[in-house]
Amino acid sequence: MNFNFRNYLEANLEFINHSLIESIEKLSIPSTLKASMLYSIKAGGKRIRPILMIASVEAFGGKKEDVLPAAIALELVHTYSLIHDDLPAMDDDNLRRGQPTNHIEFGEATAILAGDSLLTLAFQVISEAENLTAEQKVTIIKRLSMASGPTGMVAGQILDLEAEERQVNLSELEQIHRLKTGELLIFAVEIGAYLAGAAQEQLKAIREFGHHIGLIFQIQDDILDIEGDEQKLGKAVGSDQENKKSTYPKLLGIEGALQAKAANIKQAEASLNQAQIANSTLHAFIDYISNRES
Repeated sequence: MNFNFRNYLEANLEFINHSLIESIEKLSIPSTLKASMLYSIKAGGKRIRPILMIASVEAFGGKKEDVLPAAIALELVHTYSLIHDDLPAMDDDNLRRGQPTNHIEFGEATAILAGDSLLTLAFQVISEAENLTAEQKVTIIKRLSMASGPTGMVAGQILDLEAEERQVNLSELEQIHRLKTGELLIFAVEIGAYLAGAAQEQLKAIREFGHHIGLIFQIQDDILDIEGDEQKLGKAVGSDQENKKSTYPKLLGIEGALQAKAANIKQAEASLNQAQIANSTLHAFIDYISNRES
């Protein structure tokens, strides 16, 4: 039977979306706060990070139910970061996924609180998971904290903001994106492998895969901000240039950015081979992320 990657994505998208919405709708919280949280969750998105986690656990012999709490937590953190990224003090965006951003719809104060709520709910979801041992919960909470906080995504965000005022070199740009984008993708594949019982050497290799997937994702993101279709992206193009962001095309040119992407594709494939993973969904993800149009 031939494997259909598009069907795989759609099936898992539905699985993740249902669980995400349920995790918020069951809360007894103020209605405005719940509406704001659900607004950004229901805005859609490809759910690349949680589906990557599912693909990772399956590649090492586990089941998607094994990672559901961690996958939900990861997407809650990602959605919080998008709400805060769009704020006037950050990227000042009016559109996200084809609809008004959270602060345009609900006001800045409510949007900030909705983001705060999604972030903290993520750790509650992990701590309440019935299918995880206490040791697994502590490990996942620690790794998600590191990937999303001042040693991970938030560190990348501050470096990204500071880079708007100056020209960075390639090493600095990779550091920004390893932290801002890569750490959550590394978390996704690492926790999937960890919960499936992968060996230490395999965990090391899968983390390296996550690193290269993160760079592929970001390089493609930078290219789409120049050449992308606004209808497919669901947001305006050219915001990186407008905000004086440091990007791969700005540093290397479009051709150089494409070459950097190709080099990372090779390294991602080599990492999967080192992890002793052949013909898995993770291989299909490399092509999907490198050629995405939104």
